[in-house]
Amino acid sequence: MLFIDFSSAFNTIIPQHLIEKLNLLGLNTSLCNWILDFLTERPQSVRIGNSISSTTTLSTGAPQGCVLSPLLFTLLTHDCVAMHSSNHIIKFADDTTVVGLISKKDESAYREEVQRLTAWCGANNLSLNVDKTKEMVVDFRRAQSDQSPVIIDGSSVEIVKSTKFLGVHLADNLTWALNTSSITKKAQQCLYFLRRLRKTHLPPPILSMFYRGTIESILSSCITAWFGNCTVSDRKSLQRIVRTAEKIIGISLPSIMDIYTTRCIRKAHSIVDDHTHP
Repeated sequence: MLFIDFSSAFNTIIPQHLIEKLNLLGLNTSLCNWILDFLTERPQSVRIGNSISSTTTLSTGAPQGCVLSPLLFTLLTHDCVAMHSSNHIIKFADDTTVVGLISKKDESAYREEVQRLTAWCGANNLSLNVDKTKEMVVDFRRAQSDQSPVIIDGSSVEIVKSTKFLGVHLADNLTWALNTSSITKKAQQCLYFLRRLRKTHLPPPILSMFYRGTIESILSSCITAWFGNCTVSDRKSLQRIVRTAEKIIGISLPSIMDIYTTRCIRKAHSIVDDHTHP
């Protein structure tokens, strides 16, 4: 798995190039013109305290923090697809991952896919940050051999044992110990603030709202992806956080298993609805 990192991805969008792709996708001409007008001739200045810089005009990239920027970037990269059936390119806004299945020690299709992606980035004004791009090898063979690193623009990509992808820690042994350990640590830190709020004699409903918005959101982040394969020990560690919060607030809270089950059922219903009402 190759986890790609782009250098200032949203800032590299060329509006005219984007509009050409939108036209090919069949978007309305008026909408394309509106997007082009939105992305070009944008005045920008910087304010520090009472000092304001001179104004400069930008006609490249998409505004930072704009809800349209991830969508426009996704549309720009819609034609970045895998060429070989043994590979997959997974995209989420500007997070891109190349997943290759290597069999019989033949890495040619995977490495060719990486080189093709590199060339595609060059043609679309996207710059790969090789220093932050990481590769993770999942290999359960008894006789493992050293892997040769992928080369991008003359530089070797670092091979790592684990990496963080969309907020979830992935490990090359496909266990979730590192992920649950990180989640537990973050949740325990938030318990300190819950205790401080309890000392101010806030009522349980307010404390429960704080718990749901901070601690529970940490414990349940992407829970449908990883909780099902957690070890019993990991699950107990997560549930201890919930029990501690219950003692602090003084009310019963949903268990980690209940949250996981509810999210899975909701996800299943969503998938069924998508297939029933395309």
